Amino acid sequence: MSQASIPSGDVPSMGRRQFMNLLMWSSAAVTAGGGLYAFVGFFVPASSGGGGGGVTAKDASGNDLSASQFLKEHQAGDRTLAQGLKGDPTYVVVTDDREIASYGLNAVCTHLGCVVPWNTAENKFICPCHGSQYNTEGKVVRGPAPLSLALVHATVENDKVQFTPWTETDFRTDEAPWWV
Repeated sequence: MSQASIPSGDVPSMGRRQFMNLLMWSSAAVTAGGGLYAFVGFFVPASSGGGGGGVTAKDASGNDLSASQFLKEHQAGDRTLAQGLKGDPTYVVVTDDREIASYGLNAVCTHLGCVVPWNTAENKFICPCHGSQYNTEGKVVRGPAPLSLALVHATVENDKVQFTPWTETDFRTDEAPWWV
């Protein structure tokens, strides 16, 4: 049957070619949109929750760090790793008065991101990757690391060690914090 013999009321308003073009361009747009969403999602990190909030420090087993138990097990001058903000390894510092210091030190080296261990014999942090050195407060004293270790506030609430972001002036350099 030819198109000329079809009554005009039975002819659809859109031709086959137009319908196929609509399907093709729609599927291309959906595919491109999905790719764009994934691309943007890769470069725009997801929000990690409430801004400025703190976390309870965790020990190596993932348990909350009890301040009283921690102080029973550690001596003055000890620097011990705990899980801190964003899951970063963070040092809890015991002061000479056998209290937890008001600051913690993010243990990630500012050169290439290695975890910097505390060297008790030399009384400083020494990066095993490229030899960067930091003093007892995490201030860089020898490169190639360009910056001091990041600071966090360390407080004790309900016998739990809490870490909160440090946004004030860095007491070691009297400059604005680079990690904010």
